[in-house]
Amino acid sequence: MAALPVVAVVGRPNVGKSTLFNRILGSRTAIVEDRARTTRDRLYGDAEWNGRRFVVVDTGGLEIEPGDTIEARVQEQARVAIAEADAILFVVDAAAGLTPADEEAANLLRRAKAPVLVAVNKADNEKRELEGAEFYALGWDETYPISAAHGRGTGDLLDALVWALPPESAEEIARKDREREADAWARDMAAGRIAPIETGTLDADGDEDDEEAVDDASALASRRWDAAIAAESETSPAAIAFVGRPNVGKSSLLNALLGEDRAIVSETPGTTRDATDTRLAWGRSEIVLIDTAGIRRRGKVASGPAAERYSTLRALKAIGRADVAVLVIDAVDGLTAQDAHVAGYIVEEGRGLVVAVNKWDLGRTFDQYVEWIRNEVPFLDFAPVVSISAKTGQRVGRVLELAIDIWGERRRRVPTAELNRLVVAAGQRQTPPLVKGRRPKIFYATQAAVAPPTFVFFANDAGSVHFSYRRYLENRLRDAFGFLGTPIRLIFRDRSAIKLPRRRTAKGGRARKAVAGKGTGARNTRARRTA
Repeated sequence: MAALPVVAVVGRPNVGKSTLFNRILGSRTAIVEDRARTTRDRLYGDAEWNGRRFVVVDTGGLEIEPGDTIEARVQEQARVAIAEADAILFVVDAAAGLTPADEEAANLLRRAKAPVLVAVNKADNEKRELEGAEFYALGWDETYPISAAHGRGTGDLLDALVWALPPESAEEIARKDREREADAWARDMAAGRIAPIETGTLDADGDEDDEEAVDDASALASRRWDAAIAAESETSPAAIAFVGRPNVGKSSLLNALLGEDRAIVSETPGTTRDATDTRLAWGRSEIVLIDTAGIRRRGKVASGPAAERYSTLRALKAIGRADVAVLVIDAVDGLTAQDAHVAGYIVEEGRGLVVAVNKWDLGRTFDQYVEWIRNEVPFLDFAPVVSISAKTGQRVGRVLELAIDIWGERRRRVPTAELNRLVVAAGQRQTPPLVKGRRPKIFYATQAAVAPPTFVFFANDAGSVHFSYRRYLENRLRDAFGFLGTPIRLIFRDRSAIKLPRRRTAKGGRARKAVAGKGTGARNTRARRTA
C-alpha cells in the first residue's frame, strides 16, 4: 500500500462520505446509516479507475469542537488521514446547502498540502446540481455535483481525481509491466502460439535467422514465463482478525502491536463499529490485521440500533475472510457463554484460532486458568492460549507469532503414504466400535484440501463410524503431524460409492480375449455334457 497514492474522503458529519467510499470501492465496506457520527475509525480500501490504482480512506465527520472524548479521537483520526493523503475529496451536502460547519472544514483543508476536489453530494437531479453551485464560494474550481447513492456524476469526479494524483511511482510502473507480461503470456498459451524457440532455424529463404532476433524472442518468452510464474505464486498476505465481546481490549491489542493509535480506544462498549484492515510488515512479507466490533448476544443485537447490527455482521464477515482469528477474552470475566459461541463460529468457518486472555490477573496461575478453559470448552483443546496485557504491551508479540505459526499449519499437506500408515496403525491400536451390530472398516485415506486441512476416509458402511472414533482419528493426526490451532475436517465416504474409470485397452484387445475365452469355455462345457 505504501507504493499507491492515498485519497482521503473528508467532510462534516452525515454528508455521505461512507456512501461515496463504498461507491468508489464497489462494495459495502463501510457502515452507512442516516445518522451522524456513524463512522469513527479510518477505513482503507484499494480502488482502481482508468488503469490507476489508489487507496481510499474513509473518515469520521470533521468538527472543530467535538462533544465528548470519543468524538475527539475521531477528529484525530480524520486529521491523520488528511496529513497522509495525496489527494482529498471534500464531500458536502447539496440538499442542506452551504453551512458554517462546511466553512470550518474548508478552513482546515486549505492548510493541507494535497489537492482538494469538492464533491457536492446528494445532487440527485438537475435542480440540486444548480443549487450546488453555491459551493464554488469555498474557493475551489474543482467542484463536482454527484449522487453517491445512485452513482450520478461519480465517473467525472473519479476522472478528475486520477488527474490530480501524483505521477506513477516506479513500483506502480513495474507492477503494471508484470501484469501485462503475465496477461500476454496467458493469452498466447490459450491460443497455442507459444512454442519452443531454437537457434539456428531457417527462414523462408533457406538462410539462418538473425541471431539477435532469435535472442530477442527467447528473452521475450522468458520474461513472459517469469511473469506468469510470479503471478501464480503471488499469494495474499495472512489475515488475522481480532474478535470477541465488546470492551475486552481488541482495539487496544491492535494499537499495542502497531505502536500507534490506529483504532479508537474507550471504556465505553461498542466504540468500534467497522471492521478496519491494517497492513503490517512481517519479515520479508506483510500481514493484515483486522480489528472488529464487539459481538454481542443475538437478543441484544436484534433490539439494538441498526449500526450495531451492521457492526456485528461486519465482525462475522471478518472472521470469514480471515486466516486466523484471535479470540480476546477478559481475564476477570473469564470465558463466558458468548465467548464460547464466537469460538464455535470460528471453528465452523474452519479458521485458525488463538485464545488471548487480556487484562491478566496475576493472582491465579496460568496453568490453572488454561485447564479451566479446556474443561469449560473441550472442543477448543487444539487452540493455544496466551495471557497478555494490551495496556502494558506484555506478550502481545506472542499473539502474532502464534497466529503466523497457525497460518502455516493450516496449509500443511500430509503425503498419502504417511497418512495411510497412520490409519493402519490407528486401526491396529483401536478398532472402530460396533454400531447396530456392524463394525465399519477403514481402507485408506487421502488429504483433499488445506486451509483448513481436510481428510477423506474411504470405508465400508462409512455412516456407522462413531463420533468417538472420529475424535480418536483426529487426535492421532494431531499427535503425528501437529496442526496447531487449526480445525481439522474429517469426511467419511463409502468405498463402494467411488466409481473407478475402466482401464483403457489397445483396440479392445483384452475385451475380445475375454469374450473369446468365455466362448471357448462354453463350447468345452457343452462337449463334456454331450460326452
